[in-house]
Amino acid sequence: MATVLMMTRAHHQLTGLRGTIALLGRHLLSGRLAMSTGPTYETLLVTKPKDHVVHVEINRPEKRNALNQPFWKEMVECFNHIADDKECRAVVVSGSGKVFSAGIDLVDITGDLVTPEGDDAARVAWNLKQVIKLYQEAFNVIEKCSKPVIAAVHSACIGEGLDMISACDIRVCTKDAWFQAKEVDIGQAADVGTLQRLPHAIGSRSLVCEMVFTARKMFSDEAKSSGLVSHVYDNKANMMEGALQLAEDIASKSPVAVQGSKVNLLYARDHSVPESLEYMAAWNMAMLQTNDIMKSATAVFQKKNLKENIYTNL
Repeated sequence: MATVLMMTRAHHQLTGLRGTIALLGRHLLSGRLAMSTGPTYETLLVTKPKDHVVHVEINRPEKRNALNQPFWKEMVECFNHIADDKECRAVVVSGSGKVFSAGIDLVDITGDLVTPEGDDAARVAWNLKQVIKLYQEAFNVIEKCSKPVIAAVHSACIGEGLDMISACDIRVCTKDAWFQAKEVDIGQAADVGTLQRLPHAIGSRSLVCEMVFTARKMFSDEAKSSGLVSHVYDNKANMMEGALQLAEDIASKSPVAVQGSKVNLLYARDHSVPESLEYMAAWNMAMLQTNDIMKSATAVFQKKNLKENIYTNL
């Protein structure tokens, strides 16, 4: 009898172990295994689905990924951590659930915007400016991060969601995606990046003004033709596969070359051509001394797959 009990107990333990292994395998295959190190967040799910690739997912599906107060602080913490993570070379940003983001959570942030602290107009204005700058920094950190950031958008991308993706380097979307600068419909001018970055992302001031002044929706076909996104996918699963593959391709390149390119592209956006060339010369007089150039050149001469090159972390 004791032998039977021991065998039964061992069978249950083995079955439980198999279940755990199967569950872990599914998480690994879906790319949703949480980072083994680093902080965890209330509003974001951060995973490492591929080597040198980090996936940041807005994780408030029950609220249509509306951006609440914790989100603004957590985005800064998250991307500061990514910027310092030498293992990371590319980032994908997406939204969980049915939409990418419904924009700012108006219910949650009403206190900050409608009744800011201060006992006179000057102090109210001063404190309100600090709140606005805190929100701006949540997307500034995307741009400041030297690792390329890919926005993967499905369904609605409204208001501050558009602010967010405007700060990303590459944008892709699904066929059902739509974009809307909604702020004028709630009586305010967009203040965390759309007005400053979207004209550079699209390249047509007229189209940006039309979107901003009317708060009309831009659908995926127009987003593609205008240059807001570079790829349109049939569905979210295909989009995420494509975005992660793109991130993996980027991560396989020399981090000295890729991250140096991002820094200089952003500098060139905000400066004249002569100033940008001078900055580039100063940058590359140091960076051309990297061993990555010899590694890459050798692989080309030997007709090797460039993805097989192993570059040290930056």
